[in-house]
Order: sequence, then C-alpha cells, then structure tokens
Amino acid sequence: MTKVSVVLAVFNEESNLKTCLNSVKDLAWEIVIVDGGSKDKTLDIAKEFDAKIIRTNNPPVFHINKNKAIDASSGDWILQLDADEVVTDQLTEEIKKVTSSELDINGYWIPRKNFFLGRFLTKGGQYPDYTLRLYRKGKGRLPGKDVHEQAEVEGKVGYLKNDLMHLRDKDFSTYMERFNRYTDLLAVQMQDAGLKKNIFSFSDYITIKPIFWFARVYFRHRGYVDGFPGFVFALFSSLRFPVAYIKFWIHYENRD
Repeated sequence: MTKVSVVLAVFNEESNLKTCLNSVKDLAWEIVIVDGGSKDKTLDIAKEFDAKIIRTNNPPVFHINKNKAIDASSGDWILQLDADEVVTDQLTEEIKKVTSSELDINGYWIPRKNFFLGRFLTKGGQYPDYTLRLYRKGKGRLPGKDVHEQAEVEGKVGYLKNDLMHLRDKDFSTYMERFNRYTDLLAVQMQDAGLKKNIFSFSDYITIKPIFWFARVYFRHRGYVDGFPGFVFALFSSLRFPVAYIKFWIHYENRD
C-alpha cells in the first residue's frame, strides 16, 4: 500500500487541529507536525494522533516550517495541509486512488472551498481555489519566500476533482488577526525590495492597487454573488495594499 505522509506547520491551533487530523485518520500513514511554539493545547491534540512533532520558532513566512515538515516525512507521497483544512471522504478516496496508480504524475492540484464569515465563497476568484498540496516525496517543495506561494513540483502535475474544505475566518476577529500579520509581512517585503517612499509609490499603493483589486474581485470575478461576505472579502483584500504601505512608511527607513 502507498504510504501518504500528512504534514503540517502549526501555531496555537487547538480550535482547528483535531477536526483536521480526524479527517485524515483513514488516509495518513504518518502525521508530521512542526510546531512554532504553541502556548495552547495544540501539542496535546497532536499527541492524541501519534504525530511526529518537531518544535521550533514561528517565522513570519510559515512555509519555512512547512518545508521542515516535508523534509521530516518518510512516506511515498506528501499531503501538505493547514490546520484549518478538512479532507472530505470523497477527497480521501480520490487521493488513495491516484497515489496507488502507476501514472507518471508527481503532483496534484486540489480544488479548495474557502469558508468566510458564515458561508463558502463561490465567486471573487475564490473557487475553485486550486492549491498544489499533494506530491511525491522528493519531488515537491515550497520556495519559502511568501505566504501565498505554491509548491514547486518536479515533473508532471495533474488535477483532482474533489474539494479540500478550508474552514478559515469563522469570525471577523480571526480574519483581522490574519490580516494584521499578512500586512506586517507585506511591509517587510516592501522594505526588502527597496521600495521608495515617494508620490509614485504612495499613489500606487494608496489608490491604484486597491481600486484595481476591488474591481477585479468584486465585479470582474463577481464577488457580489456571495452577498455581504463577498463584499467584505473584496474590500479587505484590496485594503491590504494601503495598510501595508502605511506600516512600511511609518516603521521602515527609505533605502537610497
């Protein structure tokens, strides 16, 4: 039987982790968890599932810890998950089928449904939210440079049909915590890229980028179909540009 390693990087995920790990109990040959210093019951839950646990720090680009989990796995295939994701029974059976086949494919994109403020988003470019999470051991890895990057897989990749359920942002306060962390990281990236504080970058990040992004998500990709959650998602995903730029302007010196 093909061995599937389920790998996660976590930090204070006691409210999500048990549901996630329960969803892969009939799929995972092993579970590898890299913990970034959780202060809650995350590790207690991980131990209930006999997970292999690696303790480390919690870097802003948490894909660094995901790579540590990938490197520590020993299965034939790797399924990389976030703690707020759930693998359905249908997806489990599909993963078992493709990983046991003799197809010359090294990785698979999985369609993902994103839960946001009480409903799964269907528009706004949020579905199907394909993510490259399943790949052969030694054939896939994350660049580890950005929180929204995809894995890089050597060789052919295919597409699965069944959805991965992403139970993120069950309430607005949770979303704002993540929004704050992400805009902090964007501000650091602006500094590292040598962005200049001038009228051109100001107008770009304060007006042009947010207006363009809102129009793209809400109108072009029909985010309005998802009602008020669709509007909030479009609005705040566009506001990340001015918020991050303000943080950059206040906290970082301009590079010459």
